[in-house]
Amino acid sequence: ESNKVSLTPVLTVSPLWPSPGDSVTLTCRVEHPSAGWRFFWYQVVPKLESYSYELLPGSSTGTEEDSFIVHGQTHTAGYVCRAGRGDPLFYSSYSEPQFIWSGDFHPAASLTVSPPRMQFFSKESLSLSCEGNSPEWRVRRFIKYVHLAYCSSLGTMTGSTCSINSIGISGVYWCESETGQFSNAANITVQSGDVILVSSVHPVTEGHSVTLSCRLRTEKVLYKVDFYKNDKLISNDASGELFISEVTKSDEGFYKCEGRDSPQGFRSLTSPESWLSVKSATTSSPVPVLLVVGLVCGVSLIILLLLVLYCYRKSKGEICSF
Repeated sequence: ESNKVSLTPVLTVSPLWPSPGDSVTLTCRVEHPSAGWRFFWYQVVPKLESYSYELLPGSSTGTEEDSFIVHGQTHTAGYVCRAGRGDPLFYSSYSEPQFIWSGDFHPAASLTVSPPRMQFFSKESLSLSCEGNSPEWRVRRFIKYVHLAYCSSLGTMTGSTCSINSIGISGVYWCESETGQFSNAANITVQSGDVILVSSVHPVTEGHSVTLSCRLRTEKVLYKVDFYKNDKLISNDASGELFISEVTKSDEGFYKCEGRDSPQGFRSLTSPESWLSVKSATTSSPVPVLLVVGLVCGVSLIILLLLVLYCYRKSKGEICSF
């Protein structure tokens, strides 16, 4: 007998786009569930031409539950699972890798989209550039049901940049390094119609401003432009732009725009939806200030004590005034 059971479990992950610090739930399903299965959970680590799998903390002996929670997820990550039963343990095959994505920059690996937007017209060109702590990079795309593809099947990889001359299919794009890092991800939507929404590729920080605009394929002027958030009309703007001066968490949501191709408005044109992500403002700035104040107070106290000691010795015990 082999120590591998002839079955491949199916892994699902939720949510697919968690906010920084959120928990992520992994669920591992076997075809004929029954008692006695234990489930093992792994994180995907990119290598130059493949993936390796590392057991997640708390998973070395498996879990009886077919679900597992990863706490404090902050960046793009991949996971697999497998099941085992019996004594000695017989393992199933590994599941297909599943990914959760973050649009926020990772200091060790970052993806830059050019032009910097999330929606493109079909047959447009774009480039995806990888930067970070690695000499070797690859760009990957995920499409539901079709799954993973390399840049080499989409366009041309030159150094750390993937150039696609004629994009045709929507998907999630990200970078992987040979040193085991995933970059931020970009959910690129390809529009076969005539209008796109131009919006931020990356999460917008609370308190910052953001501009969304509506663009026609022919680059002619759009008339009577409406903007929608979660399918509700929020703005009518003759300029074709939606400006939010100070973004808050409540501005997060799915946005789209609708315009007319003439002043009379005979034909209405609608863009696809794109998600506007909002991240909390960092609270790290007060820390250096506190450190500086503490250092200044500490140095001042030391100088004061030295002066008191100097005066005491000089006056042989008499009170010294400053």
